[in-house]
Amino acid sequence: MTTMLSLHSDERKLVPPLTGRRKSGGNGISHRASPIATAVLLLGAAYCLLPVLWVLVASTKSGAELFSTFTLLPSTHLFDNIAELSVYRGGLFWRWMLNTALYAGVGAIASTYVSALSGYVLAKFRFPGKGTVFAVLLMGVLVPGVILAIPQYLLMAQFELTNTYWSVLLPQIISPYGIYLARIYAAASVPDEVIEAARTEGAKELYIFNRIATPMMLPGLVTIFLFSFVGIWNNFMLPYIMLGDDKLFPITVGLHGLLNQGATVPALYTSVITGALLSILPLIAIFLLLQRYWRVDLAAGAVKA
Repeated sequence: MTTMLSLHSDERKLVPPLTGRRKSGGNGISHRASPIATAVLLLGAAYCLLPVLWVLVASTKSGAELFSTFTLLPSTHLFDNIAELSVYRGGLFWRWMLNTALYAGVGAIASTYVSALSGYVLAKFRFPGKGTVFAVLLMGVLVPGVILAIPQYLLMAQFELTNTYWSVLLPQIISPYGIYLARIYAAASVPDEVIEAARTEGAKELYIFNRIATPMMLPGLVTIFLFSFVGIWNNFMLPYIMLGDDKLFPITVGLHGLLNQGATVPALYTSVITGALLSILPLIAIFLLLQRYWRVDLAAGAVKA
């Protein structure tokens, strides 16, 4: 025993101290922070946050101050600008916000469910042509949505659905990228043994998906939902082509119309900037509300590893 303690004591002398270092995990390995990597991250953060900061500061200025004062010098007219925007054409801006919430909320929920079901089927079922379907799906991921806007308009025109809510909602329910993500997550998070056990107990396939597979896929589905929600919220081309009635416009198309009017009525520029600020607040809120599901997902992955 004395010999063993002596050996351990000698080994500890050979281990260098960890002073001035930061452990990166539970394996005892430490790494020094790279100044270059930190600088690159700070530059990236500044690049992303500077436009948001500019919108926040500019929305506090009056029309006269917008072009005559220092860019990042705030003023005190934020609530005046919000009040002015709210009374524009009887509160049309808030109608645009409600339309956008409808398009993004309903569209993202429907798209997430369809993506989850399709990805689950591709991951857990065997059927003829499965490889071909997945190959076509991957090709759909590579096709920009802008290219499909005109064909979708012609298709909606055949069914007389243009200039309706359906013309914006229906094309966004099918998301190749969402299906692709759902397939990957279903394959990784839903064990085949659990599905077989449920089938042995007499459960129907749709019941298995809704009550067993979906809770297991929940963190991945939250990611798909957020991607769909943000994509639909920021979509401009599809509603711009589909809609002609400004009462059906989402916030992107509505603010674009205000911006065009600003060329002849410069006072509307402050309304456009204030509207842009208000339009990003729901996105920030939904990210803050749903980010805990990402933390759960990361923790689960660490436990599995």
